[in-house]
Amino acid sequence: MNILLVRLRLIGDVVFTTPVIRALRRRYPDARITYLVESAAAPIVATNPHLSDLIVITHRRGWARVKDDIRLARQIRRERFDLVVDLHGGPRSAWLTWASRAPRRIGYDIDGRAWMYTQVVHRPRGLHPRHSVENQWDLLPAVDPGFPPSPTRNDDRVEMPVSEEARTSVLERLKARGVPLGGAARLIVVHVSAGNPFRRWPESAFADVAAGLVRQSSGHSDRWVLLTAGPSDHDAVRRVLQAARRLAPDAGGRIVDAGDVSLAQLRALLDSAALYIGGDSGPLHVASTSDVPIVGLYGPTLAERSAPWRPDTIPGTSVDVGTLPCRPCDQRVCAPGDFRCLTHLPAEAVLTAAERLLENR
Repeated sequence: MNILLVRLRLIGDVVFTTPVIRALRRRYPDARITYLVESAAAPIVATNPHLSDLIVITHRRGWARVKDDIRLARQIRRERFDLVVDLHGGPRSAWLTWASRAPRRIGYDIDGRAWMYTQVVHRPRGLHPRHSVENQWDLLPAVDPGFPPSPTRNDDRVEMPVSEEARTSVLERLKARGVPLGGAARLIVVHVSAGNPFRRWPESAFADVAAGLVRQSSGHSDRWVLLTAGPSDHDAVRRVLQAARRLAPDAGGRIVDAGDVSLAQLRALLDSAALYIGGDSGPLHVASTSDVPIVGLYGPTLAERSAPWRPDTIPGTSVDVGTLPCRPCDQRVCAPGDFRCLTHLPAEAVLTAAERLLENR
């Protein structure tokens, strides 16, 4: 069988599809399974052992995208796929699925696009507290009724295998920054940025947490805090680093800028980390593919929809501000105007959660 999976756009969304990839490989061990993904999220599946091929496209706008899609449609059609599963449901992914001319095309029953598929699966409307992995999995029984109706966290966890190149480059990066290696340091990765303001915890709060982790560790001088951020947000690391070092002058040398870390390098780094702290964004979902304990910060989103999907035996906790009349939201307009679902989340709550996980380790 020749299968194409389509999932465009965001990093976390691609992470959530990896249980589907593994399940398809289990069911069809001899199939050719190809994954179509945009370049920003391609590292998530680049090392996936269950895939046969990868089609990577760029995220462009206007006429450039139209030209790209026409070329891409021709390429997909030449591959003569037997089955195309649209894991996205957006206008572009639906059109590409239809343009494949595959005899079986499976997608969600979204108004205006359902006609592009030969089989449709219901997707609940609204922001329901149901995990995104389960939403993706709903498409599998349409592929074959033999698939179980629901995934399990033990057998169907998210994954992103680490390459040796990424592992080696991370060790060299840590050494260059003076971080002790070989288990001599307990590394705490703190990701201080997010792709949009709706998921961005205040930098001052990140500084408080980073300083608190080393300042409180009078008996834990082996702790090192590594600050990371997205490629377009590195200034945030610099500002958080300066503020945190002012708050913890005696231990500030153990708060360091991890530098420009790729997704593959971040994933490798997390295998050596004792803790990850970050908001509900792509890097947190990369972290969820490892066994590192995670403190996830949730503002307009619900942990029930996007908390780490992995065995419950792996420690982790989700921190949020609690019940608000505007939470969750669709992250288009902040109704109160002050992003209170994150700005009202105290650093003390995050620091307490982090200390609890560190002590339990």
